[in-house]
Amino acid sequence: MRLDNSGLQAAIVDLDGTMIDTVGDFELALNLMLADFDSAPVERSFIQTAIGQGSENLVRRTLEFIQNRAAEPNKPAQAAMKSIVFETALEHYQHHYLAVNGQASQVYPGVVQGLGHLRAIGWQLACVTNKPGAFARPLLQSKGLAGYFTHVFGGDAFARKKPDPLPILKACQALGIPPARTLVIGDSSNDALAARAAGCPVVLVTYGYNHGQPISAVDCDARLGSLSQLQEWKAQTSAAQAKAYKKRPQQRLVLQPSGRQDLLPSSASFSFQSAGCLPSQMLSSALKNSGSLNGSP
Repeated sequence: MRLDNSGLQAAIVDLDGTMIDTVGDFELALNLMLADFDSAPVERSFIQTAIGQGSENLVRRTLEFIQNRAAEPNKPAQAAMKSIVFETALEHYQHHYLAVNGQASQVYPGVVQGLGHLRAIGWQLACVTNKPGAFARPLLQSKGLAGYFTHVFGGDAFARKKPDPLPILKACQALGIPPARTLVIGDSSNDALAARAAGCPVVLVTYGYNHGQPISAVDCDARLGSLSQLQEWKAQTSAAQAKAYKKRPQQRLVLQPSGRQDLLPSSASFSFQSAGCLPSQMLSSALKNSGSLNGSP
């Protein structure tokens, strides 16, 4: 936890795997899509590895998975799957997802407390997700989270999705807060890579999806077990920063005979006499040189 968060003013929060556990919705929609083409369903364990890069990627990976499974020995032939056009499958998936959106998903514990704390201290919040906006906004609304956000950007809002930094930079622009003062909160390497490239600090939750890979391997500023820990994390990092500041060598302002101001460590000594003038003489000389005498402001 090396981040100094004292200057942070806003947060950009991911949706799937960060605020809401949506794998149940994905499972329903994908398997309804597959049933349309007389295909066997896919397992939740596969879905968890494929979430995070948008609907197009999820459907494409699902079709590839089904086709590869059909080619394995002792698996029933699924010739119909091999002839499915991607665009047709995506259309079916989107139809089913809109119908089931939110039915099998749950808000993670601590999310409401974490978002509430950030709003209470005056932070502005935006949600940036690779999920299409038509899915993201109704889901946030149905789960009671929409009111925390001034902006919601889906994966179709910009020309590129995370891990490209473009969505993060555009969200910072919409919030009116520079990236260095905007915290990104997510659950995957997509979030971390986008944040780093945009110049934002980033914290990751430990309970999300991350494409089925350990979150411990992803570079970030902190890892939290719950968004409710944001308040404690901010307090701890602020205290650590204050402690580190106290340990720094103290400096004091020294007025040189020429009128120049130098910062010297508190342990250093300076003798006015050794400078060749008395304190009052040096001060008068410095003020004259700076224009503060002779009526100048």
